[in-house]
Amino acid sequence: MAGRRRWSTEEILDAAAELLRTSDAESFSVRKLAAVLGTDSSSLYRHFRSKTELLRAVADRILLTAMEGHRAEGDWKQRITALALRVRDAFGQQPQLAAVWGRYASSGTGSRLVMEEALQALRASGLPDEDVPVFYHRIAVLIAALVASEAGVSTVTPEEREQGMELFRVAVLGADPARFPALAHFARDVRPLGADRRAAFEDILAAQLGHLEAAVRPSRGVSR
Repeated sequence: MAGRRRWSTEEILDAAAELLRTSDAESFSVRKLAAVLGTDSSSLYRHFRSKTELLRAVADRILLTAMEGHRAEGDWKQRITALALRVRDAFGQQPQLAAVWGRYASSGTGSRLVMEEALQALRASGLPDEDVPVFYHRIAVLIAALVASEAGVSTVTPEEREQGMELFRVAVLGADPARFPALAHFARDVRPLGADRRAAFEDILAAQLGHLEAAVRPSRGVSR
């Protein structure tokens, strides 16, 4: 009887990415992946020690995809903005993994490329070296949160979206002015969380970069 096929690491990651297109990271399991590949879980654990390690590897490949063909152009704010938009668009193709990237640390090549570009851009801003890691962490947390938030909205089905819109309309337009005066006043202008996410992403990022720029100005006047 012929033995089971031996799957390469890249083939396993391909199958995992495809499985995650139709399921979320929480329901994903090594056992399900093994069933798709027609093998047993133990054969996959020879490549990855745990489900978390496997998910990290799939997420890192998305970062690697995001950095393909990337060229650093423009000033430091333009570089960080371009980087953030690349990461957002890459995870837009695999939204189930956006939360994985934000939740778990990664040491893969994709992660290192993203970190390298962000750190180089921040150094180019004029920040003292001791402040670069601090602002890097703030920007990384912000981008991960925004990417995960936008990805979460993209996984909602049309039926769920319509139900949510109806609940939003009831909650906002039906608000009692005596108890919720501000909500009643702005009811017709308040937008649901899922509206204009792409524009909000860029506005929030620009605000953080503006805050960083304000911090850079005083440091430029200090001789080092």
